[in-house]
Amino acid sequence: MTALEPRDADVSPHAVDAPVVAEPEGLLGRTYRALSIGIVSVVFLIAFEATAVGTAMPVAARELHGIPLYAFAFSAYFTTSLFAMVLSGQWADRRGPLAPLATGISAFGIGLLLSGTAGGMWMFIAGRAVQGLGGGLVIVALYVVVSRAYPERIRPAIMAAFAASWVIPSVVGPLAAGSVTEHLGWRWVFVGIPVLVVFPLALALPAIRRMASGPADPSASVEPYDRRRIGLALGISVGAGLLQYAGQERNWFALVPAAAGVALLVPAVRGLLPAGTGRAARGLPSVVLLRGIAAGSFIAAESFVPLMLVTQRGLSPTMAGLSLAAGGGTWALGSYVQARPRLEPYRERLMVGGMVLVVAAIAGAPSVLIASVPVWTVAVAWAVGCFGMGMVIASTSVLLLKLSAPEEAGANSAALQISDGLSNVLLLAAGGAAFAALGGGAVGAAHAAVEAGASGAHPGAFAVVFLPMAGVALVGAWVAGRVRVKS
Repeated sequence: MTALEPRDADVSPHAVDAPVVAEPEGLLGRTYRALSIGIVSVVFLIAFEATAVGTAMPVAARELHGIPLYAFAFSAYFTTSLFAMVLSGQWADRRGPLAPLATGISAFGIGLLLSGTAGGMWMFIAGRAVQGLGGGLVIVALYVVVSRAYPERIRPAIMAAFAASWVIPSVVGPLAAGSVTEHLGWRWVFVGIPVLVVFPLALALPAIRRMASGPADPSASVEPYDRRRIGLALGISVGAGLLQYAGQERNWFALVPAAAGVALLVPAVRGLLPAGTGRAARGLPSVVLLRGIAAGSFIAAESFVPLMLVTQRGLSPTMAGLSLAAGGGTWALGSYVQARPRLEPYRERLMVGGMVLVVAAIAGAPSVLIASVPVWTVAVAWAVGCFGMGMVIASTSVLLLKLSAPEEAGANSAALQISDGLSNVLLLAAGGAAFAALGGGAVGAAHAAVEAGASGAHPGAFAVVFLPMAGVALVGAWVAGRVRVKS
């Protein structure tokens, strides 16, 4: 009898003559309550950090005299998290998810403290890099926890809960961070968040130790760490950082780091992602590819929405940010829809439909560059796009765990997150370079313009970001039709 069988049994073990059918437990049943609240709180913490810190970042960079290095505060997080994802996958598969999760949460908090107390921009960036290591360890370990602790029937529900935990931070985070930054200073945004680490640790770790600790098969010998994969992970992080740097420089000398970045990335991607990912082979490879396409195209486009509304339509930064606030709710709604059991046979169609909604949102957002189009059009378009993303992102997570053997859940979850994170870095770099080339200005200056409410970016600079990203998302709609293996 496995560890999951008693929790999933439909018949009471005390029945003798007349078996009594027990109600299957949900996320908040006695067995799963502490674990569910704990790990959802972890995701809530990450979500609040992402929304709050992003609001305080421009002020921090200006006070630390680091506007020219502004983009590295973002890329440092993403590049170190790519390495940590692979490490976390191997760690969790061999030793269980408890240690990488605890270490990751601790590193996440330490990174925030380093950035919040930094006396210069490079120390600030170093804190963001430590934070990225923690974030990469945590996100993969959480997927392994879900794979081991929850039966397949309620995994869609926990993925929907993860999405729902972004709703409040997406609305409250920017407003709270803006108020704290204005009245107390930007440092309090960073040093205040680690206090929230205590609650998830106290609640989740004991439950994880009880339900999902140790290797997937305790009777099997523990495999040594794959040093080749760890080396490839380091290569993918360094390569992504070099490409990010080259995209900012935009001169002939930048070709050297760009070439070095490509040389590191190509073999690393081929070695870390499932075979067939590049050609959208059916099943797991297409699931991993779709995750990158969906996340990268949407996040790259979303990054330019507030700047477009501020510089082209005269909105305040706060109002521009709030135009995206409804997206948190519709994203959670999309995740809720995909979790309905009766829709499971139609998951592939839901994912195709979700990507079509994402295409429509990205392509429709730059319509506000036309003066006669009302600015609320962006809010409506982005709410629709987030609904589609909620269905797609949660579904890729569900399918990944369904297509992964227990001992492979860590490595495959790492591949999914690498696809997500790497596409964010590369498409943001490509979009930023195109934006700058058409008169949008440097990446750091563009973010400073959002904070200061400056204007002057040419409308064509925005169109060259949104329309290609809509094309990338359209490719994702095709890939979504290949996520299931034909029987």
